[in-house]
Amino acid sequence: MLIYPAIDLYEQQAVRLFKGDYAQKTVYSENPVEVARDFKASGATHIHLVDLEGAKFGTTPNLSVIVNIKRETGLFTEVGGGIRTMDVIDAYLSAGIDRVILGTAAVTDEGFVEKAVAKYGDKIAVGIDIKDGFVAIKGWTEKSRWDAFAFCEKMQKIGVKTMICTDISKDGAMQGTNRALYKQLSEKFSMQIIASGGVSSMEDVEALRQMELYGAIIGKAYYTGAINLKEAIEVAK
Repeated sequence: MLIYPAIDLYEQQAVRLFKGDYAQKTVYSENPVEVARDFKASGATHIHLVDLEGAKFGTTPNLSVIVNIKRETGLFTEVGGGIRTMDVIDAYLSAGIDRVILGTAAVTDEGFVEKAVAKYGDKIAVGIDIKDGFVAIKGWTEKSRWDAFAFCEKMQKIGVKTMICTDISKDGAMQGTNRALYKQLSEKFSMQIIASGGVSSMEDVEALRQMELYGAIIGKAYYTGAINLKEAIEVAK
């Protein structure tokens, strides 16, 4: 299982939100590139980046920082947050980003996902943010009509290879991840499932590895020191 340490970007700083609430934001570093270098020094090979402003407004205000992180570290870099047009996908991928994550747009515009997958294949992932069993959109501020499992089924049929699945109720809460959800997802679908939200202990990492998940994202637990990244990467192997 791959470990994806995460940097959430807001105004070019590394921050974390509590349960997706923009009003509950903690700034962890004013130098995200430095944070990414620390990830690499701990043995990380992959990194998960989210443009929180992009998620809210559908723009790319942190593009220069994201490109810098990729250039300075050489880590496999996936990016999500506000990717709602082919132009934005083109901008990220032509700048050397390895994979982009479609969120809101995957829910509201099925044709867009089809078009993106047809053009870029496995460089396109879909992020599914789950709130009370349904898919949430627009930076988690709205709940869609889509049942989470029905939506995953649809994405698999389109040809999406990688799904990043977040249980919003667990995100940033440091109360453990939703293991039952990931067990269901991994048994039901053949896509590469990346667990996100609430991975807050080595027990979580071990449990997800035993399910043979493709990956797990570690965010707040790294910044608070609850998880030693180097150890997590070893356990995940």
